[in-house]
Amino acid sequence: MDTNLQHHLEGQILAKEFKLNSLLEVTTAINSNKDVGQLTRLFEFILKEQLGYDKFVLFNKQEDWNCLLRIGYRGKVSDESFLEHLFRFREITEIESSHSAILNEFDVVIPVYHKGQPLAYLLLQVQNFSAELHQQHFSFVQTLTNIIVVAIENQRMTRQAIVQERFRKDLEVASAMQKMLFPQDLPTNKKMDISAKYKSRHEVGGDYYDFIPIGEDEYIICIADVSGKGISAAMLMANFQATIRTLFHYQAFDMEKMILELNKMVLSSAKGEKFITFFVAHYNAATRELYYVNAGHNHPFITNGKEVEPLDAGCIGLGMLDEIPFLNIGHKTLGPNTTLVLYTDGVVELENEKEEFFGTERLIKLVNSYYPLNMDDMNSLIFSKLDEWKGPLDLVDDTAIFSCRFF
Repeated sequence: MDTNLQHHLEGQILAKEFKLNSLLEVTTAINSNKDVGQLTRLFEFILKEQLGYDKFVLFNKQEDWNCLLRIGYRGKVSDESFLEHLFRFREITEIESSHSAILNEFDVVIPVYHKGQPLAYLLLQVQNFSAELHQQHFSFVQTLTNIIVVAIENQRMTRQAIVQERFRKDLEVASAMQKMLFPQDLPTNKKMDISAKYKSRHEVGGDYYDFIPIGEDEYIICIADVSGKGISAAMLMANFQATIRTLFHYQAFDMEKMILELNKMVLSSAKGEKFITFFVAHYNAATRELYYVNAGHNHPFITNGKEVEPLDAGCIGLGMLDEIPFLNIGHKTLGPNTTLVLYTDGVVELENEKEEFFGTERLIKLVNSYYPLNMDDMNSLIFSKLDEWKGPLDLVDDTAIFSCRFF
């Protein structure tokens, strides 16, 4: 056999063995769950130490485009206009001249596409070596780059899936926890008829209502809404409810002291990032007296089916300021068959397709028109009207109605 031919064949065999060994080394690293840093160091070793490239830059898209690896090049690589130059390359391309100063520093662009979308670009300088020799390597380098960046993308997607799964489980816990906030058995008896209905915009929300007996004829009725939504809002509201229950359990009821304590709790828990609007009433069924504080909440109202009175005495929302500047305690004596309606802003601020609010006046009109009904039926009919009002639009906020009729 001709000596030159033999040397050529031996060179081809060695090149193939090198490529196979490199691919084996990379796939072994991937299967061993090596992290991004370890994979890029292996990629750098193959390009620099085994293939002899002293200058190269690898751009990779994860959330955004970024420079994943830079060897032998100290220039700026974060110019967005430069990335636009890269996007026109869909095949391995030798750079002869370019309007981009960065591209002029290199000789070859090796793009990596995945499912029709650009995933990475490798820039190589090869001018110190035989172009013919390196041309043999370009396809291999593209394959190697493809394997590395797809593995990194898969790792990112796996991490994302883990985060999403963890978030889903957190939502499940928060949703279950939030359901525990609401009273499960509201009374319907000869003294009163209590009912509530609630829809959250997302899996968890920031609305809360409660009905707490504190004596044979005394009851606490309250509703609250936290600014912001999601798990953090639900957690703040859970802490808020626990504080309320603790105050009632271990202390003699004092409405002013309770409001001040709750304001401190919200400030401590929310660090000034959230606040809570809150309405709380203390009702004595024997004397028919209702004492209340409205801390910045949508005004609940009482009605006998005709005359309506808003319950607006109180203070600012909880957690807005270190010290509450004023605090007024409202008082009403309720006549027979008085209805008290509490609600959150998701009711009155619900928009229709004309961007009109449902509004407090419309809610009051509905309550009075449904006055002979029991509270559960009334709430259901109000929610059906809310659904008609919004039409195909989504809820803009959590929505709660808490209705009480005192016989």
